[in-house]
Amino acid sequence: MLRIEFSEQDVEQIKRLRYEHPHPKVRRRMEVLWLKSQGLAHWEICQLAGISGNTLRDCLRKFQSGGIRKLMELNFYIPTSELEQHCDRLEAHFRQHPPATINAASVDIEKLTGIKRSPSAVGKFLHSLGMAPRRVGTIPAKADPEKQECFLINKLEPRLEEARRGQRAIFLSMPRTSC
Repeated sequence: MLRIEFSEQDVEQIKRLRYEHPHPKVRRRMEVLWLKSQGLAHWEICQLAGISGNTLRDCLRKFQSGGIRKLMELNFYIPTSELEQHCDRLEAHFRQHPPATINAASVDIEKLTGIKRSPSAVGKFLHSLGMAPRRVGTIPAKADPEKQECFLINKLEPRLEEARRGQRAIFLSMPRTSC
């Protein structure tokens, strides 16, 4: 059993931080220390705090080595991509030459940096740059471009002009796509 002596100042700070600290992990650590300062056995502390014995020992060892300040440190592992080093150059390239597909972007990245990534990783990287895939529509196979142009010039544009002058009301309707 680890024996720890708590000063009055430490106990007051622990008592305050177990409710006031913004991060729940630190609040739990302070709760563990508070229970330890009250003289509870380790198994009782584990049961009341909902932690394992290893977590309890880790918390107590951190307190012994660095005090309350050490317990308030949050060292989370956050992986970073190798592409982050080339972020500015890649963003400038893709802003000037937007890729048509994720696979095209993957090829460009490999040419510019020598780093090969899967299409899903490239998609996530492009999203982190603020780029989104374009949504494109297709022209139906039986569409006649001449008839479309004729409709646009002879029917649609005159009606839109009437609407701008206030002589006509326009209602747009779209077919329902979901139930």
